[in-house]
Amino acid sequence: MSTHNVWTHKGTFLLAAVGSAVGLGNLWRFPYLTGENGGGAFILVYALTIFAVGIPILIAETMLGRTSRRSPIMGMRHLTRTHGTSRAWESIGWLGAASAFLILSFYSVIAGWAVHYTGQMFSGALVGADAETIGAGFDALLASPGLLTLYHTVFIIASALIVGMGIHKGIENGLRIIMPALFAILLLVLFYSIANGDIGAAATFLFTFNIADLSLEGWLQAMGQSFFTLSLGMGAIMAYGAYMASEVSLTRTAISVAFVDTAVAMVAGLAIFSLVFGAGLETGQGPGLMFVTLPLAFAEMPLGALVGGVFFILVLGAAISSSISLIEPVAAFLVERFDLTRPKAVSLVTLGAWLMGLLTVVSFNVWAEGTIFHTLFGRSAFDFIELLTNIFMPLGGLLIALFAGWALTQSEVMKELRTSDGWFKTWRFLVRFVAPAAVSFVFLRTIPQVDGYLIPTLGAIVIVGAFAAGRTFLVEGSAR
Repeated sequence: MSTHNVWTHKGTFLLAAVGSAVGLGNLWRFPYLTGENGGGAFILVYALTIFAVGIPILIAETMLGRTSRRSPIMGMRHLTRTHGTSRAWESIGWLGAASAFLILSFYSVIAGWAVHYTGQMFSGALVGADAETIGAGFDALLASPGLLTLYHTVFIIASALIVGMGIHKGIENGLRIIMPALFAILLLVLFYSIANGDIGAAATFLFTFNIADLSLEGWLQAMGQSFFTLSLGMGAIMAYGAYMASEVSLTRTAISVAFVDTAVAMVAGLAIFSLVFGAGLETGQGPGLMFVTLPLAFAEMPLGALVGGVFFILVLGAAISSSISLIEPVAAFLVERFDLTRPKAVSLVTLGAWLMGLLTVVSFNVWAEGTIFHTLFGRSAFDFIELLTNIFMPLGGLLIALFAGWALTQSEVMKELRTSDGWFKTWRFLVRFVAPAAVSFVFLRTIPQVDGYLIPTLGAIVIVGAFAAGRTFLVEGSAR
């Protein structure tokens, strides 16, 4: 099988997992949430949740991939058969693959915006532009389905070419070039922002410890960010874990991934907000920060066009390192289950994701309102797809924790972890009790209170699934 491959270097899984984790969210969502939710207080809650929730589930998901040596879907099928557990646990693989496919469809469209702004920066088109001009340019981009489709196509083809070349020639060699280059560019942008921006204001914005600003919503956002930032529950970590050498420490690797991912978010936050404050601009959230406020800051600074272009190459590199991890879980399944060649499997996955991505493209213009999605679910097609992923990912992570903590025997887990008895007991407690409880809170937070048929239907499915899963892991756990 294709997944009997192993990374040629022990450190490649670290690069792959960090590449999957470091994406668009690190470059704007984490810094913004930190600044708006108590600064250092938010980071403290985030760090504690990373330790208690993120790292234990990351270890569990990697372990499932390495133990099965298969894609998430086929791997969970193999594990349920060899360990004599309920076939209901196979849903972990399907949830992960579905999440990866859905995220890839809209992630490619959003990442395509960076293609546009890379060209805008290097061409000097935004030099000296004012806020109104840059804002109008962003609005015009969103209003053009043709341009969005073009960039969406370019980005997803580039991602597909890397994965299509194989585990070693494509993904592994690609990550060895992309990730070091990303770190170098990030440091370059940081040094530029220190020289031309207001690093003091950025540090104050991000790291002032103000517990009073950390509301209950802020706590939940910190917990949610710690889960989503590590790419948990979407099949990528399990798929990459299948190629991980048996002698590599799961614990040390998981801690390293969490540390590097957080460090990248911190450095990006300092660099971005130093430029924003240095230009006397207001902080913004979401696409407005990345694609309006930052271009305006670069437009007013020396060598801004050049450094701005380099920055958007950083954004593109981070997006591609994430997108290849989204293609792999589904492509590996098609190779194993239907004996397809890797190029053919990758082509099918990316074609399907490209077609679904067109729903996201038109959600910003011709289907911005008045569609069947608005009628039934009160939201655009893009928002609906994003909602599904925000449900599937934490649900998958919850099941991963329960399966690793309750369905697998203690001896089997100890054989994989190969760690001290103290850490093993700590990890087992966290993955059995703390992580499931925390992820459940994250999951419930993603269910918005809106009118329509979606919420009652999903609620019924979740309740039935929770009872079934609870009964399964309690029965199996008591026997182990």
